[in-house]
Amino acid sequence: MTTLTEGNIRIGFPCAAKVRKFDDGASHGLTGCMKAVDFIVEEADRVSFIEFKDPDHPRAKQEARIEFIDEFESGRLDEELKYKYRDSFLYRWASSGVDKPIHYWVLVAIDGLTDAELDVHTNNLKRKLPLSGPRSGEWKRRIAEDCMVFNIRTWNRHLPRFPVSRIS
Repeated sequence: MTTLTEGNIRIGFPCAAKVRKFDDGASHGLTGCMKAVDFIVEEADRVSFIEFKDPDHPRAKQEARIEFIDEFESGRLDEELKYKYRDSFLYRWASSGVDKPIHYWVLVAIDGLTDAELDVHTNNLKRKLPLSGPRSGEWKRRIAEDCMVFNIRTWNRHLPRFPVSRIS
């Protein structure tokens, strides 16, 4: 298993997975005009776009945490997450790299989030992407196979192949 860190979060990846830290600027080179997910993970049968948000980081300032909670509750974070996915998808598409189903996993590392709150944000994000395209049926492919918003508890329950934990 390969283990990487993002801030105060540690994530494990299966050995067979090809993992790319994507939002570091050097990786995609278009930070001035495109947003990027934190990681792109390629497995034999799928690609996973992974985004972490950690307002409960031990070094996070209280003002920043309050601002994040406001962004999350108001839905503004859903807008940011939409663009992170779309720009990362567009980058992959332009690189001829959209040949497998793509899953979008978002970790909002706030322990107190309820399943109901996570479901609301998951459904909002699914509408904003949109997963299956217009009702006309013109799209021949889905823009994403699935997406889901998690906290650490629900992430580890639903995605045990990518275990997540706090470093401190």
